[in-house]
Amino acid sequence: MNETQFLQLIGQHQGIIHKICRLYRDTKEDREDLFQEIVFQLWKSIGSYSGTAAFSTWMYKVALSTAIAAYRKRGPTIVYPEVLPDRAEVLDERGGELFEVLRKLKDDEKAIITLYLEELSYKEIGEIIGISESNVGVRLSRIKAKVQQLFKK
Repeated sequence: MNETQFLQLIGQHQGIIHKICRLYRDTKEDREDLFQEIVFQLWKSIGSYSGTAAFSTWMYKVALSTAIAAYRKRGPTIVYPEVLPDRAEVLDERGGELFEVLRKLKDDEKAIITLYLEELSYKEIGEIIGISESNVGVRLSRIKAKVQQLFKK
């Protein structure tokens, strides 16, 4: 794959990266830094993309791994500024609340619920996360219950 093809695919699927950045970073600057790091890691590992799965599936796997690794390396931020929509993305009040609640989840829970909200199948989620399809269902049930409890607080 050449650079032009890669950039076209990134352009088509950049919403995936923006969503992950929004979940794992609080400030616009931090989200931009993470976005760049994810694109860099995607470019660095493009040779590992076999084409057996959809590009977006592979992209999720690399992006989530990068976000989680960067989050652990950096540690959580202490000051949580007001959430602002990314670029042209406009969220209603409830959407903003959802991102605030999702940020409170553990890293693996964030990854699973993000993929679920993207309407990926349990099989696809399992392939990306590295767990069985049935385990995805069990974990999603627990995560949904946890999110409901966090909304009540």
